Amino acid sequence: MSGDHGHGHGHGHGLSAESDRRYLGGALALILVYMTGEVVIGLLARSLALISDAAHMMTDAFAIVLALIAMRIAARPPKGGYTYGLRRAEILSAQLNGLTLILLAAFFVFEGVQRLVSPPEVDGRLVFWTSLAGIAVNLAATWLIGKANRSSLNVEGAFQHILNDLYAFISTAIAGLLVWTAGFHRADAIGSLVVAALMLKSGYGLLRDAGRVLMEAAPAGIDPSELGARLAERPCVEEIHDLHVWEVGSGYPALSAHVLVDSEGDCHAVRRDLQDVLRTEYGITHTTLEVDHHSEEEGHCDDAHGPRHVADPEPHEHAGNAPCDH
Repeated sequence: MSGDHGHGHGHGHGLSAESDRRYLGGALALILVYMTGEVVIGLLARSLALISDAAHMMTDAFAIVLALIAMRIAARPPKGGYTYGLRRAEILSAQLNGLTLILLAAFFVFEGVQRLVSPPEVDGRLVFWTSLAGIAVNLAATWLIGKANRSSLNVEGAFQHILNDLYAFISTAIAGLLVWTAGFHRADAIGSLVVAALMLKSGYGLLRDAGRVLMEAAPAGIDPSELGARLAERPCVEEIHDLHVWEVGSGYPALSAHVLVDSEGDCHAVRRDLQDVLRTEYGITHTTLEVDHHSEEEGHCDDAHGPRHVADPEPHEHAGNAPCDH
């Protein structure tokens, strides 16, 4: 058995992670300062839309704090029983962010429907100007987090929180303008329902993507059947089976497989060739390939031998395989 545990992910990781933390920290400071003022103004204006925005900003802050904690935990080197380290801490953070969004959305749907039935008096002018300030703050926060590494579900979770809050502030500003200029007080409740819908959408997306990682599904964009067939086409490869491809964490795909090689092929050369294909064509650098010779039979390392194929991926025994020990 031969494994190649590539660690190309680590190049520049220290610098990248430190930059990500700075961007997230800057966004967190902006959000906390604005959120404090928005809660006060929302209570004074009796605006559910503003209060729901403030609550959304609180989840933004919570999401960023979780992201910062998860980044530090995930960066710890493997030790003890955690042979991959704690990379999936960021996935748990993303799931918690998604669940928080969905629970808050449910609450604001309930409150918004009640206010549609019995709309209270709302100070539309305060709602409008506060929302405009919120748009400016969220634009700055979105720009900061957008500069971080969004291939991480952890960072993407925080980014989705901030981005959805930006859309929510635009909706709330429109609602405030309608209340202020037309006296349409139900606009505030409608604005809060729009915020809730946005929260549901992003929360579901985060739960879905994080769930794929936790369930060890193949990374998005990689079809295991197509990948297996591609490997089976390589010179000297007779068969690929027990193929598994999954993500340890965001942007960290891994693969293992059992490879049967032509009886006259060089197992080590085949392994290196397959690893090169996986690295260059699929971005998979963490691979574990068990390479053995196929049962002795006629055939050489060229196009003369029979068709190669991908066997049933379920584990099974193979009698008569000569181990690759040269």
